[in-house]
Amino acid sequence: MRERPLALLQDDLVDYEKAMERMTDMVGRRQRDERPDTLWLLSHPQVYTVGRRTPEAHLPDPSHGIPVVSTGRGGQLTYHGPGQLVGYLIVKLGEGEGIVDYVREVELRLVRALGALGVRAERRDTPPGSELLTGVWTTDTGRKIVSIGMRQSRGVTSHGFALNVDGDLTPWNWAVACGMPDVDMTSLSRETTAGAMERVRAAVAESFEAR
Repeated sequence: MRERPLALLQDDLVDYEKAMERMTDMVGRRQRDERPDTLWLLSHPQVYTVGRRTPEAHLPDPSHGIPVVSTGRGGQLTYHGPGQLVGYLIVKLGEGEGIVDYVREVELRLVRALGALGVRAERRDTPPGSELLTGVWTTDTGRKIVSIGMRQSRGVTSHGFALNVDGDLTPWNWAVACGMPDVDMTSLSRETTAGAMERVRAAVAESFEAR
């Protein structure tokens, strides 16, 4: 991987729509070269977010009371909630570099961070005709631990990843996550005892060269 140092921003719990407003502002400033490439680490209150290709049949039963918000990122349905580390990446891509190239780099950096936390993980290539396998999966148990959905606009990326740390995984079972009905979502606390949020934040920041 190329060297790509990032500026690090950190917050605790931020409302999803307020976060989108701030992210949009940061993207515009990065397009105008008014701010550096940035990793923003935070968490959200409970919310489902859906990409443009999410079928209605994949949405949760509204009786659970968790809001569903449409978003402009790639990918399908994702759940956010307390105990999950979200990382938004506002990065200007290099000459000839596309969003798919950068998503692959994001996967590999998260694999490295998880390894430092004691969880063997891997990215997966998508077989022809299959649902996209973007994200990160545990090597030993075959579960999905990181969801990734990104886009680019005028050469600058937005949105990012969601790493399950120690939150309640039950809401994942109330909808079809990532377009895969049989996916088994997991978390660091399910896979290992080394999942304290502060330690996870530090490992992810280090893997992304973010300071």
